[in-house]
Amino acid sequence: MENELISKKDLLESAGISYGQLYRWKRKKLIPESWFIRKSTFTGQETFFPRQSILERIEKIMNLKEGASLDHLADLFSPQHGSAHLTLQQLIDRNIVSKIVLDLFNKLFQAKEEYSFTDILHLRITDSLLQQGEISIAEAELLLRTFSEHAEKLQDENMNIMLLRKMGIPLVIFYPASQDLLLDYETKIIASLSLNTFAEQLKMELS
Repeated sequence: MENELISKKDLLESAGISYGQLYRWKRKKLIPESWFIRKSTFTGQETFFPRQSILERIEKIMNLKEGASLDHLADLFSPQHGSAHLTLQQLIDRNIVSKIVLDLFNKLFQAKEEYSFTDILHLRITDSLLQQGEISIAEAELLLRTFSEHAEKLQDENMNIMLLRKMGIPLVIFYPASQDLLLDYETKIIASLSLNTFAEQLKMELS
């Protein structure tokens, strides 16, 4: 959870970009409006940004802008999910999701001829955590069920996902990336990740 801020002046110097570039990217929606944080200082009102998020986003823009239009990048960074659809066999052939997680998904829900981008994103996140040994099969099932229950709401905001355990009981929490989550000391964080970051990576892989 990110609390550290960077001023606009320090950001421009650190990233090596101009004022004009920064605000053009803002107009093109490559940088979210919510990242422009106005705060009072002894010199008056100044603009600050979440340091880690803005520096990572600018690095991605600089690396990708030569090979893609700004409109394409705006779609890539958008919280809205992509439009790709793939069959079960395509997911397996392209090694996007393991058969274990696909079988688990199909056991929980009605089998599909095609999987939407949202389906694939939820499968990919679950698969990643499972293969890394972060979660058990039972927790993977809980995560997939929770994704399914809140799928529409998760497309509208830049959301983070946190998997917790307390007294051996797993919990799944979704919360806006712009907010911090305060937990008691007995709650163990198993995994914490950005839904948007996974969506960006998946959009790039499928495009």
